[in-house]
Amino acid sequence: MKLQIKRERLLASTMIAGIALAGFTAPAMAQTTAATQADQPSQVSDIVVTGSRLRQPNLTTTSPVTQVTGEDIDIQGVTRVEDLVSQLPQAFAAQNSTVANGASGTATVSLRNLGSSRTLVLIDGKRMGYGSPQDDAADLNQIPGQMVERVEVLTGGASAVYGSDAIAGVVNFIMRRNFEGIEIDAQYGFNQHNNDYDGVGNLRNVIAGRAATNPSQFKLPDDNVYTGFSREVNILMGMNAPDDRGNITLYAGYRKNNKVLGRDYDYSACSLGGQDGNSFTCGGSGTSFPGQFTDFDEYAYTVDANGNFIPYQRSLHAYNFGPLNYFQRPDERYTLGAFGHYNVTDKIEVYTQLMFSDYSTVAQIAPSGNFFGEFANGFRTTDGTAYISCDNPLLSAQQKDAINCAPGEQVSMYIGRRNVEGGGRQSDMRYQAYRGVFGARGDLNDAWSYDLAIQYSRSQFTEIYRNEFSNTRLARALDVVTDPVTGNPVCSSVLAGIDAECVPYNIFRSGGVTQEALDYLQVPLVATGWTTQQVVTGSLTADLGAYGFKSPWATRGVQAAFGAEYRRDALDLTPDVSFTSGDGAGQGGPTNGLNGANQVYDVFIEAQVPIAEGMAFADQLSVDLAYRHSEYELGGGTDSWKIGGDWAPVPSVRFRASAQRAVRAPNVIELFTAQGFNLFDMDADPCDKNSAETYVGDAACIGNNPWQVSPDQSVSAGLSSPSGQYNFLQGGNTALTPERSDTLTFGVVFTPEFIPGFNLTIDYFDIKIDNLISSVGAQNSLDACYTAGLAAACANIQRNANGQLWVGTGNVVDLNTNIGGLSTSGVDVAANYSLDLADLGWEGAGRLGFAMVGTWLSELKTDTGLGFANSEYDCAGFYANQCGVPNPEWRHRLRVDWGTPIDGLNINGTWRYYGSAEIAVLGADGSLSNAPDTRLDRSLDAMNYFDLAGTWQMRDNISVRAGVNNVFDTDPPLSYSVGTTGNNNTYPQLYNAMGRYFFFGVTANF
Repeated sequence: MKLQIKRERLLASTMIAGIALAGFTAPAMAQTTAATQADQPSQVSDIVVTGSRLRQPNLTTTSPVTQVTGEDIDIQGVTRVEDLVSQLPQAFAAQNSTVANGASGTATVSLRNLGSSRTLVLIDGKRMGYGSPQDDAADLNQIPGQMVERVEVLTGGASAVYGSDAIAGVVNFIMRRNFEGIEIDAQYGFNQHNNDYDGVGNLRNVIAGRAATNPSQFKLPDDNVYTGFSREVNILMGMNAPDDRGNITLYAGYRKNNKVLGRDYDYSACSLGGQDGNSFTCGGSGTSFPGQFTDFDEYAYTVDANGNFIPYQRSLHAYNFGPLNYFQRPDERYTLGAFGHYNVTDKIEVYTQLMFSDYSTVAQIAPSGNFFGEFANGFRTTDGTAYISCDNPLLSAQQKDAINCAPGEQVSMYIGRRNVEGGGRQSDMRYQAYRGVFGARGDLNDAWSYDLAIQYSRSQFTEIYRNEFSNTRLARALDVVTDPVTGNPVCSSVLAGIDAECVPYNIFRSGGVTQEALDYLQVPLVATGWTTQQVVTGSLTADLGAYGFKSPWATRGVQAAFGAEYRRDALDLTPDVSFTSGDGAGQGGPTNGLNGANQVYDVFIEAQVPIAEGMAFADQLSVDLAYRHSEYELGGGTDSWKIGGDWAPVPSVRFRASAQRAVRAPNVIELFTAQGFNLFDMDADPCDKNSAETYVGDAACIGNNPWQVSPDQSVSAGLSSPSGQYNFLQGGNTALTPERSDTLTFGVVFTPEFIPGFNLTIDYFDIKIDNLISSVGAQNSLDACYTAGLAAACANIQRNANGQLWVGTGNVVDLNTNIGGLSTSGVDVAANYSLDLADLGWEGAGRLGFAMVGTWLSELKTDTGLGFANSEYDCAGFYANQCGVPNPEWRHRLRVDWGTPIDGLNINGTWRYYGSAEIAVLGADGSLSNAPDTRLDRSLDAMNYFDLAGTWQMRDNISVRAGVNNVFDTDPPLSYSVGTTGNNNTYPQLYNAMGRYFFFGVTANF
């Protein structure tokens, strides 16, 4: 898209975007473009805005656009731009700094919760490439916050203008353009929390009780904690060319954020496992410390301090894995780049964007170990069995007696034992990203203008996975015999000449694990990869009114844009043999490589037809049209179109509507991702008789089919995962076909003259995606098999030898496919109001500004396409299980700005609201409100967060700022069904889970 071709257009639009900041004629927060236009309608006569390549008479478009500014970044104190964008009610965080289990190391955004793959991210109208070879969304870590002038978020879909991956909308980062001088900005911040949780579940008393019996794993944190320290320094240097013919702005930045651990907070100091009456219970993992030794049938033991086997009890001995999980990943980032433009002639302006970022982060989860490995005789078994030799000298006589182990025999034994000695599993990820845009634009004459650009981006990825056990070495280190020469325990593989480095892993007595054993068992896993994007774009825009194409009732002629684009996306992921062989004990299975590319040729056309202007009942009436045809090398041809209308019967009331069609072809990751295990969340195995609430019955569960269990297995304590995590097999599918979406929006903009400084926009949206590129979902497959008897779903359930879906080879196959669809609808509301307090009789009290943006979510409906009554379900107002992160029906953000009478001092207060959400339990009729009323987490309460900040221009060239977010240190809502879609019993990507956040910053200009 073409942005502010001439300097006067840039200055005009900048004045509109920033006029709210100067004198508080409107608040400096998220606002619709309609609001800004209302404040200064005469300032802009020819601009280009997000959602169109055409020059517009104002900043109001037929699709709603919400805006945040660079000022918002300062006032909110964020060091990550995704944290600010995700506060908008239309935006949902996907990958971000709070993700530990399953982190890609990127920062992405999902508009309307339709998936980050359907949200296009632009910088000055130019698209960003894939952020990672494991994630097809743009990585917002690459964006330098200090360079951001404003962010425009278009949520009505924009596929006909930008391409089919803009189904949900567009996030356009517009950068500072004509900066002159030197600017240095520094900020420091930290989290502070008072550990006094008093919500449901009586959790502090529960943890204190567990600490009395297991102090090594359960401990209440300090009453007052300070953590998550952050610091950031940025410098800008800008210079205008002689005669103001151009500008170049250089930027450099450094950011470092410290880790935050689950153990720092009382509400995450134990991993919730359920409830007992009115109290939560601390659950955990069966892979425990000092270990669980079981045959999943007749016995289950752990080891006491004297090295004896004692009965294993889940309520006492399950491993508390949450405290070591990172609530916030530590990260470090360096950025460097330049933005420039220069008018070579009055018809040629060349421009460039040059960007580099070096970003590293570490995701930590609980330690690795032996996850009930299927080992026997020093090797991994292929039939799901596990045995230990009765001649193993590491076993004591008492232990052998307990498992009925006779000399010369071997008995069934699965071992679940955490590598507590080695520490948490750490995924150390690093991205080096490069991006370059080179273009030329200008006016050919009074009617025609052009924009030609080429761009290239590359992201280099490296991952080192640390503190992981090798399954191969683990099998050998547990197969121990007595050395016939020395009489000491020795690995059988040493005597056999297979592995001379093997060291026995003595987990059968307290303190038996040596550093030498850890050095042998722990192996780093390494993966490298890259993504590239190449784009060539050319467009022409024309004022056809110069050739007589103009309505007799309009002053402006027909505006048109034509163009073509070529794009190639390629990626490569190369894991080492430890990844690809599935040798990592805590990986769940192999991580295979990926290599592929796709290219697309697009042609597009766009037109705006003014019908009437300045007439009675038609102050403005126009129609927008757009069409785009895409030819994918993989996926064939697709067509996208848009038709929109804009009618202002009087200047103070404007109606707008649009209808759009988009067809999105599958991308490289969706097509070619290699198959491998991942985790899904479920409260209990549906064939577990011990869980009466979820058991589906003997007829479906008991039998000899691969998806069924035996009568003994159905009552086994080991059938359900103690941590609520189960295996599924994910992977790409080359048979995928394109998905199709239809988007409808209509709304109204009020700028009443009788209320100066007030404006209101209300917009309805309805987005339906058919033939959705996704997966059925492991839980949906289980339900379709056990409650509806669908043979194809049953065939996807592959239980291990003990009937489990969470140990070893047990899994549910859930590969990419085309499912029925996904749809969402609701209403966006935005309002702005500003006034001089002198008008209320308070002379010299300053000015007040109010700005609110909110979204009512009417539906968020998934259709699995399986054809049953419960194949469609609506997640609006629900969370967990099929619905994942909470989807409140109402969210809003309200900011109040006070321009105080003290020169240069402004005070800002923000109220963020998230409505309640009910836990999703899918019923046979497709309803989700089926959880027992007695569940403590049946409903997550509505949350209110209040932020306070101030800025002071203490000198002409120096300003300072300070603030605190979550002033009242509100605790997040908790659930024992969070699983891998959240973290540490809550959803930190939505709720404030780390207490208050204090920040202090200073900006100096020279």
